[in-house]
Amino acid sequence: MSMRVTFLGTSGAVPTTQRAPSALLVNREGERFLFDCGEGTQRQMMRFGTGFDVSHIFVTHLHGDHILGIPGLIQSLDFNDRTDPLAIHVPPGARGEIESLVHAGGHRPGYPVRIHEVAPGSVAYDAEAFAVRTVETEHRTRSMGYALVEDDRPGRFDRERAEELGVPVGPKFGRLHEGESVELDDGRVIDPEQVVGEPRPGRRLVYTGDTRPVEAVVEAAADADLLIHDATFAADAAARARRTGHSTAREAAEVAARAGAKRLALTHISSRYAGEWERLERDAREVFDGECFVASDGQTVEVPYPE
Repeated sequence: MSMRVTFLGTSGAVPTTQRAPSALLVNREGERFLFDCGEGTQRQMMRFGTGFDVSHIFVTHLHGDHILGIPGLIQSLDFNDRTDPLAIHVPPGARGEIESLVHAGGHRPGYPVRIHEVAPGSVAYDAEAFAVRTVETEHRTRSMGYALVEDDRPGRFDRERAEELGVPVGPKFGRLHEGESVELDDGRVIDPEQVVGEPRPGRRLVYTGDTRPVEAVVEAAADADLLIHDATFAADAAARARRTGHSTAREAAEVAARAGAKRLALTHISSRYAGEWERLERDAREVFDGECFVASDGQTVEVPYPE
């Protein structure tokens, strides 16, 4: 069961020749989710081969480098004869602005576009086996991050023990693994806990959008398999980060360390570091022992199950 993250845009507010504005695509088992949609996102999707079949767009806030790609993407989907509905999740009070983008230039999509305002600290999308939850963040405007959190998985099935107990190979194995007791031909009842281990955690991915370091992200990213955090500035620009509502790479790493995250992706990189982004990694690695990297446009990472 795959979960693949493609960084479509990793720049700060000003794009560079190497970095486009903010956009992140997550492909979970073939279902595609887009987190933020900066200018040119549709072209990045073509360039990096992610496909256009996005079912949900999750917007962190209304700054242009996170939303100005929506009109182009909406219209490109129309040109490709889309009929499936598209859901766009936005912070409270943002519906009107997003509706204006959806209908930019007088366009009327030929497929349903549903805009949902979602409060921080709630559930934006509740699906079978996982949910996308909203996370309170701190920026210069209404903002929030998102956490894609999978349900626990069944424990490991002990086939050898099941056979020792006389369970015949076949459908009863599956029923036991799914939590159902089974009756054998001799009348004995075998319960799942006799042959199935403790539940195993699913995966957890957290995307902050633009934010200062906040406790809510620490809590949401507890034991996260991948935390994607605002790291606009290097440590020597901490005062500017505070003034503009962003984080330094070191601050992002401190959040990851406190949360016990396994991997940290640094994104929303200021154009001032176009040729020296390695310094952000160095800042982060001083305080975070897990895997840490500055994300690049087109980079794809797999998110494995925690074992």
